[in-house]
Amino acid sequence: MEESPFKGRTGLVRLWNAMHYSLAGLKAAYRHEDAFRQEVHLAILLIPLTFLLPATNIGRALMIGSVLLVLIVELLNSAVEATVDRISLDHHRLAKRAKDIGSAAVLISLINVAIIWLLVLID
Repeated sequence: MEESPFKGRTGLVRLWNAMHYSLAGLKAAYRHEDAFRQEVHLAILLIPLTFLLPATNIGRALMIGSVLLVLIVELLNSAVEATVDRISLDHHRLAKRAKDIGSAAVLISLINVAIIWLLVLID
């Protein structure tokens, strides 16, 4: 297998390329993934809300971090699903398992949001 020609780049060129690829990934996820789009809208609502609620700065950091974690996990889940679909659209038990595990990770991250927000707000 041949490595990417961009793999050996260093310094500002590497940073520029990495930022470009990251922004392209965010744009693709927002455009093509309904769940990611919904979670972004939820984050747009919840993150500013943390500054209106009675919480310490550490509490706010935990609340915001838990919301951002949902977006991170959803991006990874979407990447797994896209890769599985790229390999084959046929029904296969391992493809289903991979997609179900990714979905479970998103569910756990959403439960994490609820627990952290509840604990911070009842403190």
